[in-house]
Amino acid sequence: MTTNATVTETITTDRRRRGPEPAGRRRRFDFFPYALIAPAGVMELLIHIVPMILGVWIAFLSLTQLTIANWVQAPFVGLQNFLLALDPNGPIGEQFYAALLRTIFFTIIVVVLAWSLGIFAAVLLNSKFRGNGALRTLFLVPYALPGFVTTIAWAFIFNQRDGMLNRLLVDDLGLLQDRPFWLLGGNSLIVVIVVTVWQFWPFAFLMLLAALQSIPDEVYEAASLDGASLWKQFTGITLPMIKHANVVLLLMISLWVFNQFDVPYLLFGPASPEEATLISPLIYQQSFNNWNFGVGGALSVLLLVVLLVASAFYIRLVMPKGQTIDD
Repeated sequence: MTTNATVTETITTDRRRRGPEPAGRRRRFDFFPYALIAPAGVMELLIHIVPMILGVWIAFLSLTQLTIANWVQAPFVGLQNFLLALDPNGPIGEQFYAALLRTIFFTIIVVVLAWSLGIFAAVLLNSKFRGNGALRTLFLVPYALPGFVTTIAWAFIFNQRDGMLNRLLVDDLGLLQDRPFWLLGGNSLIVVIVVTVWQFWPFAFLMLLAALQSIPDEVYEAASLDGASLWKQFTGITLPMIKHANVVLLLMISLWVFNQFDVPYLLFGPASPEEATLISPLIYQQSFNNWNFGVGGALSVLLLVVLLVASAFYIRLVMPKGQTIDD
């Protein structure tokens, strides 16, 4: 039987006999991994990087309906669009600060509700009982359906005249005398919150359930033997052991919710009610309703800066010094 040393010596002798590998072949081999990722890199460049650079450049131009036909030669105005957006006494700045505060409030409420529903469902379905698989499938239905389909369905539910909610509250239960306007006025933000939570909580449930399944059952058994209550097990075992999953999950959901655009657009159309105007719909309104693409670009850059600062602060706050999410 040939030993490992004999095999190694045979391979070494064969390589020496063949001589050094041609330089061209080594270069082709080294280039191969880059060739594999090149299509994805090109698409990332065309879809994300180039539009982002153009968006930043537009923020420094006076790009309106008068100059959009030849936007390449639009006048350069420097920081004027940013000054208009940041002026609290101006109409654009007033809308920006109001939308920013409203978006922060909206993001906090949605993230808290989506995470709470997700962790409750994950803890519930992490245990074994009859019908567990059916409930898991049912809970993932809102996440599996296209967002525009569910949003349009919710728009019909909240319709003031023939909506199912008003029929239930007024006609069937008699709890209200008049049919409230859910898609106008102060109630409109409540509708956006409800629909957004409906869309995002299944994703939180899926991520948290996967994290919970990595915790050994022996840990909970030992805690039970020591007399720990369910709440003590949840706060002392579950939350610390899924900390890294929570860090990533909360960051992802916060970024998605803060940039929310499709739900307000599908519910209210191109112009959201003032009480429900978030940052992304405001950028759309300034750009495509008011034809002020320069100001819209400036608002987009400010939104990017806010998200970068908030993300960096969040990661620095929740992660110890010198530790990363991958640790």
